[in-house]
Amino acid sequence: MSDILHRLPDFLGNHFYLTLAFIGVLVALAVTEAQRFTRGYTALTPAGLTQLINREDALLIDVSSQADFEKGHIPGAKAVALSQLDPESKDLAKVKELPVAVVCRNGQPSSQAAQKLRKAGFTKVFWLEGGMGAWSEAQMPQAKGRA
Repeated sequence: MSDILHRLPDFLGNHFYLTLAFIGVLVALAVTEAQRFTRGYTALTPAGLTQLINREDALLIDVSSQADFEKGHIPGAKAVALSQLDPESKDLAKVKELPVAVVCRNGQPSSQAAQKLRKAGFTKVFWLEGGMGAWSEAQMPQAKGRA
């Protein structure tokens, strides 16, 4: 072990670009993990979302486009366009203390919606990581058409 530590400065000096790449990857990993801990909402797998719905009767909001929603959505989900999502509305204000899960086609718009809900004071916000793609891949049930 001490032999490795003695040779480390020589290795770092001889492989400057490799060392910079390694440091870059470490910094990127640290930043990503820090953002994950500070975002304020919890990422769920399809199995985790199923448990949340079954155990805590979570409100499920799908921010996919209407056409995508009609092609397939999680049973019980409410379709709300991301541009129409108003966390201050009377309907949503009633459920600020209840669990709210947000889903979309690929996970990006629902992540933005989850952030919006957290900033509005919702305490239990969840996000389906990977969106409906992950849901389909896990072979979970889907409903078609309007809710």
